[in-house]
Amino acid sequence: MPEPLIVLDQLQKNYGNATVVNKISMSITPGEIFGFLGANGAGKTTTIRMLCGLTRSSGGHATIAGKDVWRDRHAIRARFGYVAQKFSLYPDLTVAENLRFFGGAYRVPPAKLRERIALLLDQMDLGPKRDATAGSLSGGMKQLLALGCALIHEPLLLFLDEPTAGLDPVHRQRIWDLLYELSMGGTTIFVTTHYMDEADRCTKVGFLHQGRLLAMDSPHRLKCTFKSRLLELQLAPIMPALARLREMPGVLGVGLRSGRARIYAAEPEALLSQWKANWPFKEVEYQGHDWADADMEDVFKAYSQNYHEILAQ
Repeated sequence: MPEPLIVLDQLQKNYGNATVVNKISMSITPGEIFGFLGANGAGKTTTIRMLCGLTRSSGGHATIAGKDVWRDRHAIRARFGYVAQKFSLYPDLTVAENLRFFGGAYRVPPAKLRERIALLLDQMDLGPKRDATAGSLSGGMKQLLALGCALIHEPLLLFLDEPTAGLDPVHRQRIWDLLYELSMGGTTIFVTTHYMDEADRCTKVGFLHQGRLLAMDSPHRLKCTFKSRLLELQLAPIMPALARLREMPGVLGVGLRSGRARIYAAEPEALLSQWKANWPFKEVEYQGHDWADADMEDVFKAYSQNYHEILAQ
């Protein structure tokens, strides 16, 4: 097994009395597409800023390629590319000028820089927009330009902080297609997101909740931690039914999926038998049931809500 490219050891960040990142330990091997998942405010951006040497940790330490992310931050900065959560390029410069500026900042030789700009304009579908100002681009095009600027120096590691937030499905898919291409070329990718469906696109994911790392593994293995089946009920009217189901003994939680009530319970078969024998809600019509496989949203909910009864831990 290759040596880890990124290592976090009890990494912590405090702001006053608030602990934003709480003693995270993990490692990421070269070539991974690592998804760092969690709700807004979970500590994802703070973690990525510490790894990029933009803010100093309050405790613990982290390394990239064996170098300390804070002490050696200037030495390792050329090894990675970084796409911030918010558009941070120069809106008054054109697309090509932004690429040229960042290429110069990373000291890409002029001849090589011309090749890289031409390649990235084509790869990001930005050729027709090369002379347009960055500020005039759509949200999706801005993210593609930011990605291109982060890749101008051919980094071995790419950090992306919620790169698809607010984008339409077409641009979200385009960015993920590019990430796959980069990964196949050997680039290691560290991407933060709060979209659970994007977790399945990663080779490994980590769940962050209130600054704590709850679990980390491949999407397949995390879904296999469910030891209970998920019961889905077709009910009418559905919204009052959700509220009533949450009050029932034996029910850990209830979610709405495709118009159905998804039940989180340690013994769903027993609950179903009980309800079919004596349906407890006169104002709600039971119309049928089905069984569902857990997806990444289910896994994250189980870990973050402490549904230990349904997890094989």
